[in-house]
Parts: sequence; C-alpha cells; structure tokens
Amino acid sequence: MDFKQKLIAEFDRETATTRKMLEAVPADADFNYKPHEKSMPLGRLLGHLSDTAGDWAIHTLTTDKLEFPEGHKFEPYIPASKDAMLARYDKQVAEAKAALVAFDSSKWDDHWKFVAGGQAWIDEPKYDVWRTWVVNHMIHHRAQVGVYLRLLDHKIPGSYGPSADGM
Repeated sequence: MDFKQKLIAEFDRETATTRKMLEAVPADADFNYKPHEKSMPLGRLLGHLSDTAGDWAIHTLTTDKLEFPEGHKFEPYIPASKDAMLARYDKQVAEAKAALVAFDSSKWDDHWKFVAGGQAWIDEPKYDVWRTWVVNHMIHHRAQVGVYLRLLDHKIPGSYGPSADGM
C-alpha cells in the first residue's frame, strides 16, 4: 500500500465533499447568522473551515511550529461573499495538496507545535496533527455548516451518500 497516495486520495475526497457543502451556502446567506449565542457566526465558520483545509494544513506540512506571541490579536478570515469564500477555499486546498504531495513521508513522526502566548496547545507528531487538526477538524466544521444550513431551511448535500434532501 502506498500510504502517501492514500492520504492524498482521502484529502481529495474530503475537500471535494467540503466544497459541496460550501457550494450549498446560498449567495444571499446572512454571514452574521448564529444558531446559538455561543456559536460562531456563519461567515466566521466558513472562513475557519477554509483555513483548516488550507493554511492550517500547509503549516502542518511545511513548518515545525506555529507560534503566536503573548498579546497576539488573531484576525480570522471572514469572507465578504460566497464567491470570495469559494475562491479562497479552492486556492488554499490546491496549495495544501501541493504541500502534501511534496511532503517527505519520513517526517510524519516529527513533532509539530502550536504555541500561543508561550503555552503549547498542540505538541504532537505531524501525522497526528494532520489526522486530528486538519482532516477530522475539517469534517467537524463541515458538519456544523450542514447544521446551520438545515436550521436556515436550506438543502444540504450528502457527505457519504445522499442527504435527506436527496442530494
């Protein structure tokens, strides 16, 4: 079995399924919509989903540490429109896939760290970061988008077979 080819195929499948969910977001969606006061607004969630599949994946594969200094003010990406969101997602996914294709498989056991304000939040082998904080994290937030769309009474596409909407 070619392990790397399996990871590339999985990334292709999951990012394609994620794109179907993003395409289901109506062009006139209210990106400020929150289903609960503790929930992220839809626009913030969409930006985070794109960054998970893109920037986060790229950092995982191309660096050994992502560090934000004490007092760092993170500015999340919030798309201005559905078209802007899809364009950014496509660009980020293409860059992440290129990084995955180029990745030296002997480095999967090397540790990757995420440090914020001097505290290590993640310190795990790159493979574990890839599986948990890239692929699984993307799937998790894709499902959240599906819930938001369902609550807004929009049709959602299926992820692993047809949805209740027959899509």
